[in-house]
Amino acid sequence: MLKSTRNLRTLLARSVAVAAVAAASVVAAPAVGSASTSAEITAADINPAIEFTTVSDSELAVLGAGDGTPAGAVQWFKNHMGSTGWQGYCEKAVENAYGTTGVWASANAHWNGASPKHTDGSRPPLGAFVYWNISAYGHVGIADGNGGIYATSIGGKIGHASSVNYFKNYRGWTPAAVPHR
Repeated sequence: MLKSTRNLRTLLARSVAVAAVAAASVVAAPAVGSASTSAEITAADINPAIEFTTVSDSELAVLGAGDGTPAGAVQWFKNHMGSTGWQGYCEKAVENAYGTTGVWASANAHWNGASPKHTDGSRPPLGAFVYWNISAYGHVGIADGNGGIYATSIGGKIGHASSVNYFKNYRGWTPAAVPHR
């Protein structure tokens, strides 16, 4: 009983710490175009009294899921910059960024099922889904709100591009929302 109570407290402390770090990174994130710092905010910076151990990848995947907001989806991508784990899984990445998974089978299925579609060249707002017709499955990313995108397959990993035209065959965008059918 004592061990399971301690494990629950440790898991709760980790959840609170991850949430605090995520919130602090949103507040402390440099403005677009400003110089970034090399210092990282850690959970110990937020609450040094909490004892921390290494969090497993499976635990981190659950704790790092998006919070269902456009800003949270963008932050999810920022938190995963450089990861190659979502190569070939762009739809899963954008769904995970919104805190869900398994809604659409592919980016093409998402494009076909989502609405309203904006193909008029207007700039996608923060967190909007941005689509390209580049393969049998298509490709999808998340808009940064400034004309750029976060997506998988940018230099072989999750990255940021300053234009929706980074990939060929731009289709358009659909509004930011937790994916559902």
